[in-house]
Amino acid sequence: MAADELLNSLDDLPDADRIRSRKLVGDIVTIVADASGLNDPERSALEKRLKDGAVSLPGIREARVALTASKPGRTYIAIGSGKGGVGKSTLTTNLAISLARMGRKVGIVDADIYGPSQPTLLGTNEKPHAENDKLVPIEVQGVKLLSVGQLVPPGQALAWRGPMASGALNQLVEGDWGDTEIILIDLPPGTGDVQLSLVQKSRPAGAVIVSTPQDLSLIDATRAIDLFGKTSVPVLGVIENMAGYQCPHCGESSDPFGHGGAETSAAKLGVPFLGRLPLSPSLREASDAGRPPAAEHGPAADAFAALARRLLEELEKVAT
Repeated sequence: MAADELLNSLDDLPDADRIRSRKLVGDIVTIVADASGLNDPERSALEKRLKDGAVSLPGIREARVALTASKPGRTYIAIGSGKGGVGKSTLTTNLAISLARMGRKVGIVDADIYGPSQPTLLGTNEKPHAENDKLVPIEVQGVKLLSVGQLVPPGQALAWRGPMASGALNQLVEGDWGDTEIILIDLPPGTGDVQLSLVQKSRPAGAVIVSTPQDLSLIDATRAIDLFGKTSVPVLGVIENMAGYQCPHCGESSDPFGHGGAETSAAKLGVPFLGRLPLSPSLREASDAGRPPAAEHGPAADAFAALARRLLEELEKVAT
């Protein structure tokens, strides 16, 4: 069989669509194949199938396979707020789980140095390890996680100055995220140096602002929106949290923090409004216990799923 015919016969192999180049010298064939999106066991299996398939062809004694992989496309989304206590971290957790349930490969960078709560919210105390000088995220409830809270003992204060904090947070962003597609960055509240340097380093595709309806929170949320504007990060939308409360005993509804303020502010600022969530004792209890409602079934899971869909819609708009 001629060399060209022999090389063309490689197109009949099951993994031929991954072959990028082939070369025959004597009875030895060298194959370069694309292994993008495959983990280590899958890469090894691909290499073996190509070798076995090639040497089964008449005229080929040995097959040498080189695997390449393009760097996975990765989208960073910053989740920010102008002030603490608005439920930003809880929202980040449940958005991530909702996205994962939609089939997305999702990770969380818990960059909130003032109160890293993602390990608690996800119900884990597992620590990451390092490989090739990079932190390897743990995976819990279908989401990969690297948190500031994993770097220090529980209860210990993080007495870090700006440069030290920025350096540690960069290690989280630059961890070995593998094939993760979307990484939500749970930013510290406020608009200081740490937030600015982290946003500039990670270059998010967009940002989500979390606010309660009350005026004070909205003033601070406006500052957060301004921060992203100054760093050329599009604001994907505003989420109004703790909007309304229904008494579990009498069923009467009230608005302890007001209602609709975040939606009104978003309209004035020309940014999308993604939706609102009520003040919910059951959400607080589930979060404290490490049982994110988005991982279960019911109205709360449906509400977070709706927010996740709106987020993806806005993300697609800025990507086109």
